[in-house]
Amino acid sequence: MRWGIVGCGNVTEIKSGPAYQKTEGFQLTAVMRRDGDKAADYARRHGITKYYTDADALINDPEIDAVYIATPPDTHKYYGLKVALAGKPCCIEKPLAPNYQDSLAIHQAFAAKNIPLFVAYYRRSLPRFKQIKTWLDANDIGEVRHIRWHLSKPATPQDLSGNYNWRTDAEIAAGGYFDDLASHGLDLFIYLLGDIKEVSGISLNQQGLYSAKDAATACWLHESGITGTGSWNFGCYEREDTVEIFGSKGKIAFSVFNDEPIVLSNEQGKTELFIAHPENIQLYHVQQIREHLLGNSKHPSNGLTGAHTSWVMDRIIGNV
Repeated sequence: MRWGIVGCGNVTEIKSGPAYQKTEGFQLTAVMRRDGDKAADYARRHGITKYYTDADALINDPEIDAVYIATPPDTHKYYGLKVALAGKPCCIEKPLAPNYQDSLAIHQAFAAKNIPLFVAYYRRSLPRFKQIKTWLDANDIGEVRHIRWHLSKPATPQDLSGNYNWRTDAEIAAGGYFDDLASHGLDLFIYLLGDIKEVSGISLNQQGLYSAKDAATACWLHESGITGTGSWNFGCYEREDTVEIFGSKGKIAFSVFNDEPIVLSNEQGKTELFIAHPENIQLYHVQQIREHLLGNSKHPSNGLTGAHTSWVMDRIIGNV
C-alpha cells in the first residue's frame, strides 16, 4: 500500500513518518508541504520518490493508495473530506478536529462510504499502556473505582515571548496545550476504562500570554460507573504528569508522557515495569493499521473513538 503524507512537519520526522516505511507491505511514496523547498528536502532525506506543494495533487494521485494527514487540527476536516471523496483509507493526527461537530463530520464522511479511518491516538497501541489494560482486565486491582490525572508544566520561553504558536492560537485550538496534550490522556483512559457518558469542566486563561485557554479541571463518569477527575495547568512552577487508577484491591500509577515505569500496587506487593517505547513511537499504531486493512484485527483508534474523545474535550472546554 502506497501512502502519502499531507503536512510533513516535525511530528513526521521521527514519531510517525518512518513507521510507514518500516511496516511490511507499506511504502511511503509521496509527501506534501506548501513550502516546496522543505517538501523537497524532506523527500530527499527520507528517500521518498515524490513531493508536492498541492494537497489535492497528492490526494488524487492514482499512485497513492492511502493518506496520512499530519497538518494542524484546524485543517483536518478540510483535507479529511477530500480524502473521503477520493475513496482512500486515511489516518488523521490527533485530535481528530478542533471540535466535536467537525470530528463527527469527518467520521460520518468515511463511514458513509465504508472507508477505513484511523486517528493517531497511538498510545492505544503502545505495549506500556496495553500492559496496564492487561492488569485491569485481569482484575489485579479488583473493581475499578476512580481515575485521576494531574498534568502541569511551566510556561515556555515561546509562551513568554509572545511569539506565535499555532498550538496556543484559539482559532486553531481553543484549549491550547489542553487540546494538544490532554487529548492523548483522555483518549487513553477511554481505551482503558470504556466510553464516558457524563463530563463537565471549568476552563479559563489564567496567564493572558496567548488567546487559547491555559487551565482546566474536569470530572467525568464512565459508562461502567467508574468516576474520573483531571486537572491541567500550563503555567505552574514545575512539570508534573501523574495518573492513578484506584480499585477495590489495589492501585495502578503511571505517566501519560514521562518515560517512567508503570506501577501496580495490591495485596501481593508492588510491581514496577519499565516498557520502552519504540524509536518511532507510532510504529505499533501503523502496524495495527496494516493488520486492520488485512482483516486480521480491529484497530483500536478509529473515527468513532476519535469523535468520542473530541466530545469529551468539548464538554470540558465548554464548547458543547
